Amino acid sequence: MSNIPSNIKFLRKKKGLTQQQFADELGIKRSLVGAYEEERADPKYDLLKKIAIYFDISIDDFINESIDEKWVPGTKNQTSNLRILSISVDKEENENIELVPLKASAGYLNGYADPEYVAQLPKFYLPMFKQGTYRAFEIKGDSMLPLISGTIIIAEYVENWFDVKQNETYVIISKNDGVVYKRIGNKLKDNNKLKLISDNPVYEPYEVKGEDILEIWKAKGYISTHLPMPTPEPNLESLTAMMAQMQRSISNLQSNN
Repeated sequence: MSNIPSNIKFLRKKKGLTQQQFADELGIKRSLVGAYEEERADPKYDLLKKIAIYFDISIDDFINESIDEKWVPGTKNQTSNLRILSISVDKEENENIELVPLKASAGYLNGYADPEYVAQLPKFYLPMFKQGTYRAFEIKGDSMLPLISGTIIIAEYVENWFDVKQNETYVIISKNDGVVYKRIGNKLKDNNKLKLISDNPVYEPYEVKGEDILEIWKAKGYISTHLPMPTPEPNLESLTAMMAQMQRSISNLQSNN
């Protein structure tokens, strides 16, 4: 049996709030509070984080501990260390896919956790992306060819950065580099750094420190007005680029062994 329903009810009453008052504090419907407390529905993880922050307890304790008058708060995973994700929903309570266009990339570094900023971003909904939280990012430059500058990457929010998989593509939001779309070259837990690799072999890989990363989004699809062309016959230039990429891959494998 989950501790969440009883914990919500206990903490709400401890603050002297009715279900309606608590719903107003969270910005949700009163019926949802009743459904959560009576185990008729489960709150999404982002709402769980919001509730934990509201009651000033850790998300770990809120989910796993049975909270009552005798409960003593834990000392790890405090809510002050949580990465807070702001989202918006449509009239049917479906999460929107907010679009971060090129002109908004710089502002996103400051507003990514601000609900008011996120609410002002262009948004849309795609029925094939139902499970999870998604955001769309317009990319620039030619480092990820054949995806051209102006392509919109649709990506899913990554809560646990240790889940990032090598050789797959992600949108990385970092303090120094802003919004970039790259292929991952290693696990974050290996050295607390992520190696970012361009699909265009002209660009050298580089590393970003874990402490400088703000958000990670896993690429799930893309939107582009550039339709794919037939694969050209190999020429000397393309063969040279392929050989260079193979040499880098072999070097990476050797360095990791």
